[in-house]
Amino acid sequence: MVREGQILPSFEELTKLLPPKQATFNPFTHSSPISIMFARQAFRAAQPLKTQYRRYATEPASGGSNTLLYGAIAAAVGAGGGYYFYNSGDNASKVRNAAKDAEAKAKEVVGKGKTQAEGVAKAALTGGDQGFVSLKLDSVENINHNTKKFRFELPEADQVSGLSVASAVITKYKGPEMEKPAIRPYTPVNDEEETGFIDLLVKKYPNGVMSEHMHNMKPGQRLDFKGPIPKYPWTANKHSHIALISGGTGITPMYQLARAIFKNPDDKTKVTLVFANVTEEDILLKQEFQELENKYPQRFRAFYVLGQPPKEWTGGKGFINKELLKTVLPEPKTENIKIFVCGPPGMYKAISGPKKSPSDQGEIDGSILHELGYTKDQVYKF
Repeated sequence: MVREGQILPSFEELTKLLPPKQATFNPFTHSSPISIMFARQAFRAAQPLKTQYRRYATEPASGGSNTLLYGAIAAAVGAGGGYYFYNSGDNASKVRNAAKDAEAKAKEVVGKGKTQAEGVAKAALTGGDQGFVSLKLDSVENINHNTKKFRFELPEADQVSGLSVASAVITKYKGPEMEKPAIRPYTPVNDEEETGFIDLLVKKYPNGVMSEHMHNMKPGQRLDFKGPIPKYPWTANKHSHIALISGGTGITPMYQLARAIFKNPDDKTKVTLVFANVTEEDILLKQEFQELENKYPQRFRAFYVLGQPPKEWTGGKGFINKELLKTVLPEPKTENIKIFVCGPPGMYKAISGPKKSPSDQGEIDGSILHELGYTKDQVYKF
């Protein structure tokens, strides 16, 4: 999560992080008027469609085997058209063109079918050369004095965002008097498997172009999105114990990661959260973290630090310091651990050392984690 005032990578650097767009072609569900006799002949010439359907539901597509299937379905989809061309006396080139059109339709048919057969929802954001996608703001929820949750509708109700755990999106806004658009990355807070929408938690910063624009948006208005930007690829039990050190809105990728771990019954990873804020009111997603702590007391612990704590506050005060981290983090010599850091520039500098660029984690020399004995390989900076 980016903070206003933080030195941001250029648009070109951000877009380089986007994975190449991958086209997916899947088995079929389609009905259209065709010549049954023509279709039967076409499928016999290829091979039984049922066999191919089974292959596409269980195996990745390979270049050679697609041709026969597409050709067969193209013949079936375009059979009526082919019959018309031949019997109208049109020349062979028109027939070939019709066949090409039918094959293109067949690929679309196959693509839609595999998604349905495998139960895989279609992604709204696919990266690569997709470009920016305009999403409509559905609703706005006030979270606290300077933070709102924005729900944007995906183009189709049955689509997922296309993001993996803890990955991010790029947002773009260009006002009427702006020479260049404002580009900001955000980590959504809704479950990546939910369909139809994407949720962002956005804190308003003074002179923050994007955050001020979003806080002024009304339902029905639109914002441009591009993504996903992959971050740390998580798989169940990748580490035995992880620590999440966060400040302010840097909590969003941490929440995504923690939620993914605890919603998976096969993932037994232990999680320690250290979360710094200015006031108690600034603590985002506290209820969600309390629910995890109550449900998984042996595996999840949360420690909160406030810069301006109330008198009755019993948690940490001031800044996240060496003494606190030494007490609550898994020891550096512990096998298979990972320390994640996300927050404002000052937090990175003190705790983990800054990132050099979106693709370069930088060193940890001179940081608190380095002084405590952690290695560069044990630390990841969002």
